[in-house]
Amino acid sequence: MKKMKNKNLKRLLTMSMTVGSLFLCLSNVAYATGGGDPLAVINNLSEFIFGLIRAIGMILLGFGIVQIGLSLKSHDPSQRANGFLTLAGGIVITFAKEILNLIIGG
Repeated sequence: MKKMKNKNLKRLLTMSMTVGSLFLCLSNVAYATGGGDPLAVINNLSEFIFGLIRAIGMILLGFGIVQIGLSLKSHDPSQRANGFLTLAGGIVITFAKEILNLIIGG
């Protein structure tokens, strides 16, 4: 029982360190413009928001890969299915801006 707690604690610590390092590495800076173009301010805000969405997608991609790897190790088909769904969701979220641009033709 104690081994299981240590294993879960180690997994939680590893995931939190991964998420923290991704937040530090994938941070975006949104600069305010110096004076008059409100469209530039909106574009900067849009870039910042899409950067945050992309960071969340990357985290989901990493978590999906970890889930798939753990399911292959433990031969658990339900965990494998959840891993592939998380991986697919992470891909869609990561490339949300490009998908939206393809849809609206921008």
